[in-house]
Amino acid sequence: MEIQLNEEQLLLRENVRRFADEVVRPRAKEIDKTGEFPRRFFDQAGELGLAGVAVPEEYGGGGMDTLSYSLVIEEISRACANSGVILSVNNSLVCDPILKFGTDEQKREFLTPLASGRKLGCFGLTEPGAGSDAASLRTLARREGDGYTLDGSKVFITNGTHADVALVFATVDPEKKHRGITAFLVPTDSPGFHCGVHETKLGVNASGTTELRFDDVQVPARQRLGEEGEGFKIAMATLDGGRIGIASQAVGIAQAALEDALAYAQQREQFGQHLADFQAIQFYLADMSTEIDAARLLTWKAAWTKDQGKRYTLEAAQAKLFASEMAQRVTNKALQIHGGYGYSREYNVERYFRDARITEIYEGTSEIQKMVIADWVLDKA
Repeated sequence: MEIQLNEEQLLLRENVRRFADEVVRPRAKEIDKTGEFPRRFFDQAGELGLAGVAVPEEYGGGGMDTLSYSLVIEEISRACANSGVILSVNNSLVCDPILKFGTDEQKREFLTPLASGRKLGCFGLTEPGAGSDAASLRTLARREGDGYTLDGSKVFITNGTHADVALVFATVDPEKKHRGITAFLVPTDSPGFHCGVHETKLGVNASGTTELRFDDVQVPARQRLGEEGEGFKIAMATLDGGRIGIASQAVGIAQAALEDALAYAQQREQFGQHLADFQAIQFYLADMSTEIDAARLLTWKAAWTKDQGKRYTLEAAQAKLFASEMAQRVTNKALQIHGGYGYSREYNVERYFRDARITEIYEGTSEIQKMVIADWVLDKA
């Protein structure tokens, strides 16, 4: 595995960091407070080729690799976790499965506008009674004539309030469990498609999280992604890539927390010396730096493995598990270094602390990642 970034990747990281610092960061605190979805940011990111980083240029994407995608999500999340997850969902949970499983017609109709940033996508899998147990979803797809009729609901859908296209998973027969699940590309302006109110959350409060409802939504068969009954396979393969995105987001949040904690420790004085002169604080900073680098390398390994065309389920689960839990530890230490000021919204570390928490939950909880990893370990034993 080559862990040295090439010139193109180094230039990409530099340009994205500049964009993040100049365009994304100035609004991060405001949108966290108001919950306003930063659609203008997404439009600008699309103009830079960031809406579909690893999608071939012929379909409107950036034509880069998964490692480049990881760099993009880390740098954007370092400035604003909301913006990072918005990009991550569009890239890995919508563009990637259309690229892998879509027909040429679907790629022209859906992938090209999504990857170019002209349209925004969301991923509709989770339901009120089907979170980690995705095979138990109840949204129904009834075959009627030359298409399907969708009825049901989805919850906690990132980008849902502003998405133009939803990748929706529904079952053609609940008795078949995962073998009945089928994937559909559904424009959000379809009759019977309803978007609920924006969810106010502990963190990532401007990510457009909402409920989606389907009341007799008509979907032509040409908008089915893959074959009937292949939806569960598509969802699981898609989540593998999504976990690389969330690991990258967690690394970006933690990196921001470390940088803020380091700057604060070097200027804050107590007992006649800077906080950075105390060994206890130095040990905190050492632990934070080491854990961030370890998580970043695990994430790059997962991205590299995907780029080799190999199965990367294990690597993605390990990266997501370690990076998300690392982000919680690092942001907690950063807040502690700030003392009482860290608990105040005057400083950004309390936002990093809140935003980091969701990385242990969405796109597979830490417990689910451990189950995936354990299955691989036991299979090799």
